[in-house]
Amino acid sequence: MYDPLHDKSPGCGVAYPSSYWAETSGQPPENDQALTQDINVDVAIIGAGYTGLSCALHLARNYGINATVLEANQTAWGCSGRNAGFILKSSGRKSYSQMQKQWGEEVMRGIYDEMSAGVATVNQLIAEGIDCQAQQPGYIKVAHKENKLQELVDLAKLQQKMFGYDVQVLSRDELHQQYMADQNAYGAIRYQDGYGINPLKLAWGYQKLARQAGAKIHCSSPVVNWQSTGNGHQLITPNGIVSAKKVVIATNGYTPKGFHPLVTNRTLPVLSQVIVTDALTEQQLAACNFLSSNVVMDTRALKYYYRKLPDNRILFGGRGAITGKSAEDPYYANRLLQVLKTSFPALQNINIAYAWSGWICMALDDLPHIYQNDSKDVFYSMGYCGSGVSFSVQAGKRLADKVAEAAVPDLPLYNCALPKFPLAPLRRVGQWGYFHYGKIKDTWF
Repeated sequence: MYDPLHDKSPGCGVAYPSSYWAETSGQPPENDQALTQDINVDVAIIGAGYTGLSCALHLARNYGINATVLEANQTAWGCSGRNAGFILKSSGRKSYSQMQKQWGEEVMRGIYDEMSAGVATVNQLIAEGIDCQAQQPGYIKVAHKENKLQELVDLAKLQQKMFGYDVQVLSRDELHQQYMADQNAYGAIRYQDGYGINPLKLAWGYQKLARQAGAKIHCSSPVVNWQSTGNGHQLITPNGIVSAKKVVIATNGYTPKGFHPLVTNRTLPVLSQVIVTDALTEQQLAACNFLSSNVVMDTRALKYYYRKLPDNRILFGGRGAITGKSAEDPYYANRLLQVLKTSFPALQNINIAYAWSGWICMALDDLPHIYQNDSKDVFYSMGYCGSGVSFSVQAGKRLADKVAEAAVPDLPLYNCALPKFPLAPLRRVGQWGYFHYGKIKDTWF
């Protein structure tokens, strides 16, 4: 599997992975095909995932700038088409209480507003006619141990006080009787505004809107070389050169090794593994009391997450391998299946129908950053920390603002570069150590 820390290219025109999304979503929408000639553009965007498509859409709609998007493989070939499809008002891995302590209440609330705006923007775009199989709203955060339930109750009280957030506290019995009988759950808190979607169809919808607004989207057009000139940039693709005044890097966890000095050593790509089971029978659903299609995540340091899909399959995800070389080892998918069976013992005979993995993008400070170089002609947005389905759309919108030289909120998200990883060549060693620490923490604390 392509590994961003080792490979200098994700390929050219590579097909979608054999995921549930790719194999059940039908035919992708039209794009502008592979670039076959030299062109001159004002803005080139590298990467046709959520961030790049949102940037192109908002440049066209808000500023009349028709950008050109270059995608190495297929639209949403990376994380945008491989994730679990959770729309959450999330801030990466950094909690709001940590933000408040570090930057004060005003900044903390500003970041919360941006995360909320991300969900609102997704909702508005879906309402324009994107068929992405949106499910009933509700996000359940379950306590995987008894002592974690009080932490969740305290979190609910804090968010109610901070934001007037509508958070419901569920006892173990209430959770089991009203939502699903997860035997690894000792209670939960439930938010009203998270929900599940088909992430690939969501990206395809963004592509349609962006092209309708005037953007060009060229798949099978990887940037294999990048040269800065006196008055802009030349992006070399296999069959054409793009001369651009400004360039947006929207590749996040799939950014190739040594791609551009502005982002080198500033992210850690981490594999997330997802499985989708066979469809549950009515008897299996009843035995698990699986009444809800709400999205679910637990309190582990090495989190598990799941939801019931519209066709009664169970999507279940968690951490994957450390390197791309090991990504397709069936051990990681089977490990998830065994955990699923401990949560729902009635599913002992259930099988895996689909299994795949993808790179999420971790930042050293657990926060996404939308930034630019000193000359303000190269921009990036990266570091969603596994929580980018909704915020990446807001990030693309803010990238458009920056490219058009419009004002953006004065927040660490937008006014600070991604910090560099110390001892960057050893990032994977640190990741290995964190996985072992997380396993101990989740078991004993």
